[in-house]
Parts: sequence; structure tokens; C-alpha cells
Amino acid sequence: MAATGTTAPRGTVPPRRADAVRNRERIVAAAGQAFARYGSDASLDDIARRAGVGNATLYRHFPDRETLAHEVVLAVVERITDRARAALAECGPSGGGDDPFEALHRFVTGAAQERVGALCPMLDADFDSEEPRLLAARRRLEGAVGELLDRARRAGRLRADADTGDLLMAVGQLTRPLPGADCARLERFSGRQLQIYLDGLRAPAESRLPGRAATLEALRRED
Repeated sequence: MAATGTTAPRGTVPPRRADAVRNRERIVAAAGQAFARYGSDASLDDIARRAGVGNATLYRHFPDRETLAHEVVLAVVERITDRARAALAECGPSGGGDDPFEALHRFVTGAAQERVGALCPMLDADFDSEEPRLLAARRRLEGAVGELLDRARRAGRLRADADTGDLLMAVGQLTRPLPGADCARLERFSGRQLQIYLDGLRAPAESRLPGRAATLEALRRED
């Protein structure tokens, strides 16, 4: 007789319950806020409290701090990628629609809200930046940002000597708190710094940048 009921076929992974998915999302969001403010040493007990879950629930989803840190960074990268793709949609498939530089401007200011620079201290020697999901997400981000820059450049609105690595590195540095300053204080001034940087990206350029463009390949080269 054929089996009945709702048991998943052997070899398949049953879908997560909706409440488990919500708990996981809340934990990742709370951890992102805590890591951005207190660094990688943020209390896991505090993260569970912020997420409105018990410690056992946190550890059921994330057995150690490293696993949670990877999930936070992955979530931030994916959100920034979504912002880049939204900006691409705003300036049309080939640079039409909105001014490509204004779309780039909205992307940069939106990406800064993710406070990616505040997470940089977590990316130490023990952080696996080549973890497959994170590596794939990073490539999607770089592709979307590279296309956004290309459209602004083709429209004559972006200086010719700036590259993807220049932009991503600047967003990271300009959203990284100074020693002794927390993120809340940083946000009062980061908009000014980002605007100064964006004005420097506009074409025609009023200066010549020293050295070579920070391409993604150059940033990854070890020599």
C-alpha cells in the first residue's frame, strides 16, 4: 500500500517552519546590529535578547560565533547587491532612464546604511572569505557594481580612472567608525564624507589620481 501522510521523501530536506525562518532572520539582524556596534566580541546572550529568542534557539541555528558571523556578512553583501541591482533598474538596461550617476549616488548612500565598514574588524585572518556562498555573493555584488560604474562612465558622468575596487573600498572605509567612536556617532557625519567622495567621482575630473585604479584583481593580488 502506498504511504500516506506528509513525511518528506527520503533524501530530501524538509522545509523550515515559518517560525524557524523568522527566528533565524531576527537573529541575523540582531547580530548585524551588535557586531557593527561592539565588534566580533559582541555578547551572544545580548544578541539572543535583541532577537527576542532564547539562547538555545540561537545555538540551534548557529552553533558557534564563526557561523553566525558568516551569515551576517552574507546577509549584508546580499542586501547591498539588491541595492546595486535596484540602481541598475532605475537607470535602464543601457544607461537610459534616470541619470546613471544619480543612480550610483543612491546606491552608495544606501549601501552606507548597511554599515559594512563597521563589520570590517570581523574579517580577520580566521574569517573564511572564500566560503562558497560568500564567494558567490561577493561576485554577484562586484558584477552589479561594476555594471553600474560602466553605465555612469559610458554616459560621461564618471571619471575614467575610477574602478569597482575604488568604490567598494571607499564605502567600506567611510562607514568604519574611528577608534573610540560608535556607529551612532558615525552616522551623523558619514553622509558628508560620502558626498565629498561622490563629488570626486564626477566627470570631468579636476585632478589626476595617483597610481593605478584599484581594480578587484589588484586588490586581491598578494605581491
